[in-house]
Amino acid sequence: MRGWLATKTERSLGELDPAQNPLEAFDRQVRVEWSAVNYKDALAITGQPGVMRRFPMVPGVDLAGEGIVVNGCGLSEHYWGGYATEARLKNDWIVDIPAGLSARDAAAIGTAGFTAMQCIDALERHGLRPGGRDVVVTGAAGGVGSFAVALLKAKGYRVVASTGRPQEAGYLTRLGAAEILDRAVLSAPPTRPMDSERWGGAVDTVGGETLAGLIRGLGINTAVAACGLAGGAHLNTTVYPFILRGVSLLGINSVEVAPEERRRLWAAIGETFDRSLLADMVQEITLDQVMEFAPKVLAGQVRGRLVVRIA
Repeated sequence: MRGWLATKTERSLGELDPAQNPLEAFDRQVRVEWSAVNYKDALAITGQPGVMRRFPMVPGVDLAGEGIVVNGCGLSEHYWGGYATEARLKNDWIVDIPAGLSARDAAAIGTAGFTAMQCIDALERHGLRPGGRDVVVTGAAGGVGSFAVALLKAKGYRVVASTGRPQEAGYLTRLGAAEILDRAVLSAPPTRPMDSERWGGAVDTVGGETLAGLIRGLGINTAVAACGLAGGAHLNTTVYPFILRGVSLLGINSVEVAPEERRRLWAAIGETFDRSLLADMVQEITLDQVMEFAPKVLAGQVRGRLVVRIA
């Protein structure tokens, strides 16, 4: 059994001792074929605090192999994750890979695609429907953002992709964006508590001033689904959009999801997502390259998804 092992002071790639795995009572042991590098993974593997809750720990919040996929569920936090050739799993974590998707596809979609679908599902439960105002996606060239653009387009929405990487305009257009918006527009200092009503809904992967800018421009009785903080954890806004326009802020947590809900959302991904887009969205690396690419993820230098070949 080979993989990455994190202690409080170092990260190393080598042979692992299964006896160190804290999950002593497990339902299934699988051979891991694929994982991915999420923003959260990049924080963990580079030694940033706040992700791993116990040590020693195998990072990797996504894994796929032997016909199943797992994302979140405390992997890389409380339980050994996907950056190893084998994994011990609870049945409640496991989702059968949707028909038409390979294990590589499932890992490439992983937490990013799952979170994007969660955001869209939350917005639609709040009342979002195609045919209204534009839906904006922030951090659109990143993992969650890329899937949000593609899934919204597949569902019939007109999507505006907000990004700080103008060189990715062609990529975002191929995913389904009808318009590219410079991220500076949303993160600009406010001149008033509310802007003109522009957005019918929003998926925010950035947080900070970008999220505040979104809230100011949302229409009456609309919502933003917030799932990231790459742009900052603080939110500087007023109550005016909430009490004068009925705007809602929907928090998205992809880790703690009921098993039946997790399976429902993965099924929705399988039915909605055009897997042919993955060729443009995904870059493949090896387990040995995870440490090399993690700083690029943190710096926002990776387009779409990094999928990791494990076995």
